[in-house]
Amino acid sequence: MSSFFRNLVCFFLFFGVLFTLTHAATFEIRNQCPFTVWAAASPGGGQQLGSGQTWNLNVNPGTAGARIWGRTNCNFDGNGRGSCQTGDCGGLLQCQGYGNPPNTLAEFALNQFNNLDFYDISLVDGFNIPMEFSSKTGGCKNIGCTADINGQCPNELRAPGGCNNPCTVFRRNEFCCTNGRGSCGPTDFSRFFKQRCPDAFSYPQDDQTSQFACAGGGDYRVIFCP
Repeated sequence: MSSFFRNLVCFFLFFGVLFTLTHAATFEIRNQCPFTVWAAASPGGGQQLGSGQTWNLNVNPGTAGARIWGRTNCNFDGNGRGSCQTGDCGGLLQCQGYGNPPNTLAEFALNQFNNLDFYDISLVDGFNIPMEFSSKTGGCKNIGCTADINGQCPNELRAPGGCNNPCTVFRRNEFCCTNGRGSCGPTDFSRFFKQRCPDAFSYPQDDQTSQFACAGGGDYRVIFCP
């Protein structure tokens, strides 16, 4: 084999490996609720999903601090400006940041330590829509929060269209853990969420039973109202 072709083969092998290592993860976001949900993602923007509709979102490897959530009772004009009762993100259809509580969150960080993906469902911003978060490639734990939290929400936490986390309502360290690691623990309010959704974060330092890992390089599914 000539040096030219040897170099050409090495070139394509190198970029083939590079492509494999940097292949984006696809998130299939599906609305199975009997009502319209305005799906939102940071990064990713947003999209209106009628009942039964799906949005496929590609997320780059190495992305951290990402989240997907659903917005309810929205009204947007032709320029993508308006508002939502829950999960609103600055009045924009195409979210450029996080949403306002209460909103059920699917959180993730891709290709992190040891090339693992880390993922969770969080109720730290409260609850608005039942959710399931799973790997499409298998071998990882499927997690969900499908209880009737809105219907059973404590009076102190009730909000239009959802159920707030106590941190949002009371803004105290015992609920928000603002004073650093180990500064707070379970409360009666966090136990309300944990008893109904054991896999979900019920307060900010609920890592032990609420954060999961999966081999990097796979694809995922987020379902509203599974």
